Amino acid sequence: MAAVTYLVLAVLAVATVAGLLYRARYGRLRTSAGDLPPGLLPPGASDGVVLLHFTSATCAPCRQVKAVCADLVQTLPGVRHVEVDADAHLDAVKSLDIWRLPTLLIVDRGGNIARRSVGVPDRSELRRTVTEVMAA
Repeated sequence: MAAVTYLVLAVLAVATVAGLLYRARYGRLRTSAGDLPPGLLPPGASDGVVLLHFTSATCAPCRQVKAVCADLVQTLPGVRHVEVDADAHLDAVKSLDIWRLPTLLIVDRGGNIARRSVGVPDRSELRRTVTEVMAA
C-alpha cells in the first residue's frame, strides 16, 4: 500500500513540475534564430517587421493571436501580420521546428527570425519586442 502511495505522489509531482514549466513558457517571446524557407513571405513583406503567425482552422488560441497582431499592426507602422496555414505548409513547419500552434515568429527586415512565441503573447511584451526588433 505504501508503494502505491509513493507512486501516486511521484506522478503528481512530475505532473505539477511539467505544468509549471508549460505555463512559464506559454506565450513568452524568446530569442530565436534561423532563416525562413523561400517563398513563405509574400512579396514586399520584407520592407518591415513581419509577424509570421502559424495557425490552423481548428486552433482556438490562434484567433487570440490574430487579434493581438491586428492591434499591433494598426498602431505600429512598418509591421505586417502574415498568417500561414500550418496544414498547407508542412515542409515549412518541419524546417522551422514548429511543434504546437499557435506559433508566432517575429521576422526582421533582413528576413531572419528574431523571436519566437508559442501560445498567445502578452500585448505589451509583443509591442516592446517588435519595437526592439525594428530599432535593430
